[in-house]
Amino acid sequence: MDGATRHAVSVKDVHRSYGATSALAGISLSVARGEVFALVGPSGCGKTTLLELISGVLTPDAGSISAEPAVLMPQRDLLLPWLSAIDNAALALRLAGTPRALARERTAALFGDLGLAGFERAMPHELSGGMRQRVAFLRTLLAGKPVLCLDEPFGALDAITRADAQRWLADVLAARPRTVVLVTHDVEEAVLLADRVAVMSARPGRVLAELDVALARPRSRTEPALVALRERALRALAEGMRAGAAAPPGGGR
Repeated sequence: MDGATRHAVSVKDVHRSYGATSALAGISLSVARGEVFALVGPSGCGKTTLLELISGVLTPDAGSISAEPAVLMPQRDLLLPWLSAIDNAALALRLAGTPRALARERTAALFGDLGLAGFERAMPHELSGGMRQRVAFLRTLLAGKPVLCLDEPFGALDAITRADAQRWLADVLAARPRTVVLVTHDVEEAVLLADRVAVMSARPGRVLAELDVALARPRSRTEPALVALRERALRALAEGMRAGAAAPPGGGR
C-alpha cells in the first residue's frame, strides 16, 4: 500500500501568513488512516490554522495539503440555544437533507454511548459544560466525515470533567474508529489519547519532533511509559518555545 493510499492527511511544506505575520512556515506531516494524531505547541504557533487548512476552511499560501473529507470541531461548542440537545447533535444530518424524524432517531441511538441518555430534550443552558461538549462532539461525529479535526475540545472544562471527557472520547473512538487530528495545550492529554504526537515550535509553526505512543489502551496517567513520553514531549515543547523566543509579536493562531 503506497503512502497516498495509507495517509488520510498529507501536509507538505505548507506556509500560511496573516498579513505580515507568518503563522506556519514550511510545515510537513502526515496522518495515517484511523490514526489519532495530536498537535501540541506554544500558544499562537499555528495549531488552529493548521486544523483550518486540513478541514478546508483556509487555503495555504504555499505548499500542498491532501486530505480526506474532514470536519472541524472548534474550541467553543457553538450549540444553538433555541434547539434541544438532540436537535443540536442532529444538525449535521439535517443540513445534509435527512428528515427531522430520521435524524433524531439516528442521533438518539448514540446518546447513551456518550452518557447523554435522558437529556435528549434538554436545552443547551440546562447542560453542564462537559455535556455540551459531548453534544458538540456527537454533532461532529454525525457529519460522517472520515477525518475529525478537534480544536482543544476539552480546553474549557475543569480538571475532573476533562478527565471524564478524555475517557469517553477514547471509548467512542475505540468503538467507532476515525482519523483524528487533535489540537491540545495539554501534553498529558496528547499522550493519553494519541497514537502519535507532533510538537510544534513557536510561531511560525514547524514540527520539531514526533513521538510514537506505542502503548495499549486504555492508558493510565500513572504508568511509567506514559509519564516518560509526557516528559519527552514537555522537553521538546520547551525547546520549541525557546526556538520562537526571538520571533516578532503578532497573530499566529
